Amino acid sequence: MVIYNPKDWWRLIFAFHKSDTFRMMLPGIIGVAFFTGIVAYLENEVFHATFKNTTAIHGLVGFVLSLLLVFRTNTAYERWWEGRKAWGSFVNNSRNLALKLSALDISPDQKKMFADLIANYIYASKEHLRGNMPSDDLVFNDTYDINYYRGATHLPNRVMKAIYHEINVLYTQKTITGEQLLFLNEELRSFTDNIGICERIKRTPIPYSYSLYLKKIIFIYVFTMPIGFVREFGYWAMPIVSLVFYVFGSIELLAEEIEDPFGTDANDLPTDQIFETIRANVDEIMGI
Repeated sequence: MVIYNPKDWWRLIFAFHKSDTFRMMLPGIIGVAFFTGIVAYLENEVFHATFKNTTAIHGLVGFVLSLLLVFRTNTAYERWWEGRKAWGSFVNNSRNLALKLSALDISPDQKKMFADLIANYIYASKEHLRGNMPSDDLVFNDTYDINYYRGATHLPNRVMKAIYHEINVLYTQKTITGEQLLFLNEELRSFTDNIGICERIKRTPIPYSYSLYLKKIIFIYVFTMPIGFVREFGYWAMPIVSLVFYVFGSIELLAEEIEDPFGTDANDLPTDQIFETIRANVDEIMGI
């Protein structure tokens, strides 16, 4: 995720990041301008077309298309924000669980084990949502070595199983009471709830028919604009149509990028930084 100052207007206006929509759409913008130039030449120089008022229909369709794109963007941002809330919950629940465990009468080795398991869960969740299963990159110990994690199809579940097992060991050894077990269970359950929220966002894209329709209507709208606009503006229709294509196409492009916010794109959630924050917080709370 790109960290920036939203009040720095001039730098934002003239910035050209690799995720900037203008850079991504530049080939298409040039193609649309070239196509509009061809239509302008044919209508004005070859066929000498004389029809009038052909821009009115595009004004009406453009209004409807704008409403559809607003709905599309709002839906995508809602998915992005729900993912951010789930990862914010990961932060809070990790701290709460670490605080509760640190108050128990357990050994420093047990505290370190829990700290490593909590960090392993967040790391496994981050990579799981990206489609990776990097079991070799987790923190291991004598009880939960690489062989324990290797081969897991759902790595976060495998880590959470270890956490539940260690909590149950504390209960069977009478280190914690039944009330304390219930006290800890709230945070433990929240981890699985959060990964379930993120998986729902990732695995439930915008309905195919809606996304397909929106792309088709943008294509038809933009590539029929020159037919009428070159009669009104001549060759000036080339930058005008290109600008309209850039505006509408960029909105759809941005919505596509943020509707799955768990990757490594510039506009995705900063899950790497969140993981590092949780790791540092948990280690500090546990006194490691």
